[in-house]
Amino acid sequence: MPKVKTKSGAKKRFLRTGSGKIMRNQVGVRHNLRKKTTKSKRALTNKTLVCRADHDNVNKMLNN
Repeated sequence: MPKVKTKSGAKKRFLRTGSGKIMRNQVGVRHNLRKKTTKSKRALTNKTLVCRADHDNVNKMLNN
């Protein structure tokens, strides 16, 4: 069997923590920024955890 490759889009988007959780960037910072407050835009720069329902799918894309 050949090696299974990691999805190149997934390796750019997701980050695995030391404890095995998967982090992702938050949505909503690409456009329509004038209507958002500075506080909300700053809060969107932080990473957040992938939800439990999507965890298995992301794990398969990252090959673990």
